[in-house]
Amino acid sequence: MFVHGAAVWDVARPARPSRVAGVTMAGFRVRELNALRMVPHPAVTLLVEFGAGSPVVDYAAGRRQRGSIVAGAGLGSGGAVWARGENVECVQVRLSPVVARAVLGASPADFDGAVVALDDLWGRDASRIRERLGDVSSWEDRFALTDALLARRHESGPPVDPEVAWAWERIVGGRGLVRVDRLAAELGWSRKRLWSRFRSQVGLTPKRAVKLVRFDHAAHRLVAGQDAARVAADGGYADQSHLHRDVVSFTGVTPATVAGEPFLAVDDIAWTGQETPFGVEPG
Repeated sequence: MFVHGAAVWDVARPARPSRVAGVTMAGFRVRELNALRMVPHPAVTLLVEFGAGSPVVDYAAGRRQRGSIVAGAGLGSGGAVWARGENVECVQVRLSPVVARAVLGASPADFDGAVVALDDLWGRDASRIRERLGDVSSWEDRFALTDALLARRHESGPPVDPEVAWAWERIVGGRGLVRVDRLAAELGWSRKRLWSRFRSQVGLTPKRAVKLVRFDHAAHRLVAGQDAARVAADGGYADQSHLHRDVVSFTGVTPATVAGEPFLAVDDIAWTGQETPFGVEPG
């Protein structure tokens, strides 16, 4: 269970890792989800709802999406995306961008920064998995059903280029403290070629991926109560002002406000002990 102010969420984690490397899951049951700010994250998010209620995502100048959705890595920049709903029950899946294209059947770049209805991507697969999740009573059964579908789709879907996967893992392993020019040189590619392939298959430019991974580590350290000056120094920022600008750019709020965001605070319950889709545990 996750309690944050007046919010009370039931949270479940799978007992076993996914059969697909780069996939993690958590289950949520929330009676009242009140205006939750979506903080940008390095994973592609897949949300499958199955309960009586329905989540609502508001984003981009009044646009709205209901029900099961897919969102690309980094969604919510500037604090422009909010989720809400009543009696929400869902399985949330975090997909590494290097496996997302195979699992989803479309490149994250095709979303163009939008939230996409799962029905539009998966057709009958989307309605079928929702029905089956609603028919079973345990979270473990729900995780098993979801994982079986993801594994089947991953096996038949198109992979990303191995060079792109390698570059992503280098960015993740270096916690965003890598130079794009050096990645290209180590691959023997031009910077333009790396930029083009990476963007078309991952949905982010390499530079944006570097900034997003670095921000994510910094944000979780702020949530853990660490001093902003130390977070900036250890995280590769020029100074605390640089960290402040980056946090505001990604979230629309200050580092002090980000430290209390429930979207980030729940990670320690929902995802602890799992290999996260971008290679490291939160915190």
